[in-house]
Amino acid sequence: MSPDLFKRKSGGVVSNEALQQRGKALETAIEHGGERLPASNVAVVRDLERKVAERSGIAGGRTVVALAGATGSGKSSLFNALVGEPVSRIGARRPTTSQAAAAVWGEDPSGPLLDWVGVGARHQVPLAAPTTGTLDGLVLLDLPDFDSNVIAHRHEADRVLKLSDVFIWVTDPQKYADAVLHDDYIRSMAGHAAVTIVVLNQIDRLSREAAKACIADLEKLLERDGLSGVKVLATSAAQGIGLDELRTTLGKVVAHRNAANQRLAADLRVQAVELRKHVADTEPELGRKTGDELTDALAKAAAVPVIGQAVERDYRQRAAAHGGWPFTRWANKLRPAPLSRLGLDKVASQLSRSEGQRALGRSSLPPASPAALAAVDLATRRLGERAAEGLPQPWADAVYDAASPQNDDLRDSLDQAVMGTKLRDRDPVWWTVFSMLQWLFAAIALAGLLWLLLLAGLGFAQIQLDVPTWGWIPIPVLMLAGGLLLGLLLAVLSRFLAAKGGRRRRAAAERRLRDAVSEVGEIKLVAPVRAVLAEHRATREALDQAAR
Repeated sequence: MSPDLFKRKSGGVVSNEALQQRGKALETAIEHGGERLPASNVAVVRDLERKVAERSGIAGGRTVVALAGATGSGKSSLFNALVGEPVSRIGARRPTTSQAAAAVWGEDPSGPLLDWVGVGARHQVPLAAPTTGTLDGLVLLDLPDFDSNVIAHRHEADRVLKLSDVFIWVTDPQKYADAVLHDDYIRSMAGHAAVTIVVLNQIDRLSREAAKACIADLEKLLERDGLSGVKVLATSAAQGIGLDELRTTLGKVVAHRNAANQRLAADLRVQAVELRKHVADTEPELGRKTGDELTDALAKAAAVPVIGQAVERDYRQRAAAHGGWPFTRWANKLRPAPLSRLGLDKVASQLSRSEGQRALGRSSLPPASPAALAAVDLATRRLGERAAEGLPQPWADAVYDAASPQNDDLRDSLDQAVMGTKLRDRDPVWWTVFSMLQWLFAAIALAGLLWLLLLAGLGFAQIQLDVPTWGWIPIPVLMLAGGLLLGLLLAVLSRFLAAKGGRRRRAAAERRLRDAVSEVGEIKLVAPVRAVLAEHRATREALDQAAR
């Protein structure tokens, strides 16, 4: 990896503020995602958050660079060659390095940083060394082989790699295509291209043509791993080939003094991308058709058609009590009030909407039929299906749960919505007018009847009186017949007006009931579904921000 490539891939300096913003965005995504995100990924992010806080809290501008490679790649030799003296004594005593060793350039304190990394073997490069000026601020680590037969060695290498700022992957002509290097390390850390350097060591073992072919093949493998455009540095620790170029590259990285933030930002970005796989690209839109279908089903379950019919009959019955023939009104009182049979008479006449919602108990509405309940189940299922379309399974399950509340809770809410709905409007003026006219006509007919009875009594007593007439019709007969006829005609007109008004009152009551039922559906079903989709949107947007 060339110095210019490092600058280009780093995208400039990653400030502490930018790093905190990326971490905050990832934290926001986890808060909104909750249990809908894989617990294992969330645990990794939590560990990463602690790592970011700890690394950012260590003062100084040192850069930790790890030399990592397979057995026999010559890491320790390359380490000693860069240091300028045989520091890695562990390699001389054992076939492989068992513990990480550190070489430190410059005067800045490195103790707290190496304590955090967990490296005990430390070597201070003399300030008079030729490389001090170029590599001032560098902490170079020689790691155990990541393919060692000793499990503890592999674990040590993996542990230190997680805490390093920059990786130098050291390989050789024999193992440059090894699956462990590419599958377990380079490919899995392709998101860290900005802090990755690849070295092909022991290049002196190949001819010039073979070396070119080997380097070209390795670059192709790196591109396949996701490290496109990475230049392979060819070195030979034994012959000193390529060491100056490697030192120059390291000098550029150290001078940049931003590798730690670059590494941490890459870690956060990688985890954001990984979590992003568990979130859809968009959220489904809940169309109006879904709400209408749900309201229709809930209206049937809440017996809105039954209540509408009762409102119409109630209006007609009460209209008959005002405009019907007074001599037959008593018969209406023998019939039960339609709204009273449903337990809605007090709601209709006394309670406001808010008071009805606070009322205790239930109405006497008949329980929803199996067909109505099936319609509600179907509507809620379709709501869940539309809202869950295209979402990952955990999010879809959350949507289905939100769209499927407890039946008793929904029934209670629908019952309270019905009880809180105004079912009667103001009595029409014509009721009063017709009632007064009916009593007037009844009084006239009764007066005519009494007059005729009086005349019959006087006739029986052989007392003759002149009876006034209107034309040829006696006035008492006219009063009796006219009062009865006009009362009957007014009653017929009243029934016609009551039927027409009842239909209007039924339509108005059903509209209010549907609005109340729709509100229940919005609160109990649609709103929870929208809340899940809002959480999904917030998670997606936060992850997109963290993954930039």
